[in-house]
Amino acid sequence: MEQTGTVSAVQLHDKRFEPFISAPELDRAIDQVAGELRAKYAGRRPLFLGVLNGAYFFAAKLMERMDIECEISFVKVASYLGTSSTGTVTQLIGLTERLQDRHVVVVEDIVDTGGTVAHILEALADHAPASVSVATMLFKPDAYTKDHPIEHVALRVPNAFVVGSGLDHDGLGRNLPGIYRIIDK
Repeated sequence: MEQTGTVSAVQLHDKRFEPFISAPELDRAIDQVAGELRAKYAGRRPLFLGVLNGAYFFAAKLMERMDIECEISFVKVASYLGTSSTGTVTQLIGLTERLQDRHVVVVEDIVDTGGTVAHILEALADHAPASVSVATMLFKPDAYTKDHPIEHVALRVPNAFVVGSGLDHDGLGRNLPGIYRIIDK
């Protein structure tokens, strides 16, 4: 990290990022979503389905806060190249859990266009779950182009490329505390 005045900026590959959401602010927002999920799913034994790689951070933070009976599993999909969505979603690792009559919570790091979520929801429908909802750490409502509601949102953010807390730029930046916003486009 390099210091630019009182604000720390970080260089990832050829792009620079500035602090945008602090780790404590993000933790407070995750606390709120966890509370919503506990209230909604108490006694229902939900399956949290984290979307790798990015959602591992948010999924782990949620699990730390779940004092209800629940399970977690992961799928891996990709729709980004560099800082832009490719528009194509490719499933790399499939579902292994039985989902029929289960309450499933898809856990995302960020929902922007909604392409990844739509692909996952379509795949889940074939397994006849009792219910499916989406929980995301960050949501870009101005970029969202799908119809499915995003029920559990930690923070709404503008349509800018962000990294940190599980989000990356070509593999770098997932380990940054809080959220950083791109400076150079």
